[in-house]
Amino acid sequence: MTSDRERRATAAGGLSRRGFLGGAVAGAAVAGVGARAAIDGTAVTHWDLTTDVVVMGSGAAGMCAALEATGQGASVLVLESLPRFGGSSAMSGGVVYAGGGTVLQRALGVSDTVEAMYDFIANTGALNPQRDKVQRYCEESVAHFDWLVDQGVPYSEGFTAAKGLPMGDESLYVSGNELAWPAREQATPAARGHVPGVAGMTGGRTLMAALLGRAGAASIEMQSRSAVTELVTASDGRVIGVRADMAGETKHIRAKRGVVLAAGGFIHNRDMLARYAPELAQCSVPWGNAGDLGAGILLGLAAGGDVLRMDHGFAIAPIYPPENVLSGIVVNHQAQRFVAEDSYHGVLGHHIAYQQQGKAWLITDADSSYALAQDNFPEVASANSIGALATAVGFPAGALQHTLAYYNRFAARGRDPQFQKSPVYLRPLQGPPYKAWALSVDEAFFPAHTFGGLHTDINGRVLTPYGEPVPGLFAAGRTTAGLPLAPYIASGLSLGDCTYFGRQAGLAAAGDLA
Repeated sequence: MTSDRERRATAAGGLSRRGFLGGAVAGAAVAGVGARAAIDGTAVTHWDLTTDVVVMGSGAAGMCAALEATGQGASVLVLESLPRFGGSSAMSGGVVYAGGGTVLQRALGVSDTVEAMYDFIANTGALNPQRDKVQRYCEESVAHFDWLVDQGVPYSEGFTAAKGLPMGDESLYVSGNELAWPAREQATPAARGHVPGVAGMTGGRTLMAALLGRAGAASIEMQSRSAVTELVTASDGRVIGVRADMAGETKHIRAKRGVVLAAGGFIHNRDMLARYAPELAQCSVPWGNAGDLGAGILLGLAAGGDVLRMDHGFAIAPIYPPENVLSGIVVNHQAQRFVAEDSYHGVLGHHIAYQQQGKAWLITDADSSYALAQDNFPEVASANSIGALATAVGFPAGALQHTLAYYNRFAARGRDPQFQKSPVYLRPLQGPPYKAWALSVDEAFFPAHTFGGLHTDINGRVLTPYGEPVPGLFAAGRTTAGLPLAPYIASGLSLGDCTYFGRQAGLAAAGDLA
């Protein structure tokens, strides 16, 4: 609601903080990237449709918001700009990061605590995470997983110790950096990657099929080919509806309780990437649904919302499977190691994209080389000696030889003083042919996605730069800045954030009566 100070300023002919933020600041922040100012509600002479809650986007965040709002007795309209429902969530592996003793963990004998889960998420990744969100998520993780099961998401009582997304029907695995150094010393590791029990990489499609099926059973109204183009606001800044292009017709839709922005990130908006996340703009594979254009973020900014972590995202270098390649070493343009090779591929990719100017190489010997043909990481050189390999790649004279001599000396003793690589993958490299594989962001298969977005509280309310909620406006998923940060430390944090905080946004919107 508008503060007393704002009311006095407006009454005196001044400009309230929200009015200023919704005009000059927001306009400047999004200039040149296609944002439109919010519409003054007095300019809307006729509402074509009226509902309690409008949800923008049909991915996991949007559908979870819609389901919870409907469960509170609110009428809901879901608007999806594309012809198909499901968003980027349907393209994902379907992993939800959950722990603290879920029913699946207990069934498979995996010991875990809320405290250990919190330590891993809050203390092994980026600085200054949103600890209130992390704490709430960890404390309610068990109940949230139960909720997903209740929605019909299928899980099997199977565990795999293999690195990477399960290719069988196992539903539990170590999905991130828990076992790599230094994370394994900072938080007690546990398997927390919960993935639908289907073979292959279609877990996201399976999860979304369950959520969309539940929405159909709840008779939630959903419209595809319907893009929200502007928010409609009242004189006090409250969001009271949207303007949308619905199959080529402009419609004004009144939202009596609130609007939830859940339209994904901005990986396909090249202007926004260049401005906010240039490291991600260099990556070869923009990973996300075609609707990830930043529209929800821009709408929230135009209404006075603030953004966080706009430079953050995942940049992934999936060098495994096969796991034998982890016995090789990863080096930068100076032929120096800079990370434990057995790190989660989101951590490895982050180091390359954000800290090594996007350039790196995997060095293998005969036993750590890719045995089968693959085109994810091009082979750039092969030689029978390290010196010849270094010359072929163009490393500084003697640098690779020095790096490998140091590595081999300690690996022969089962040690890695620099990065504490797991003994499972630690051995000297000493059998030709030696090969160099390009891990550079522009040459290799290097998927990227954005994590920055609107600043929200734990209930999904969009906040201004002053930390005040924009009345009637909520957001969730990759339209917001939430649990996942750079470096991305575990698969499932993003989808876990989408599903859980999507639910919170739906609950809050349903209860936000004007």
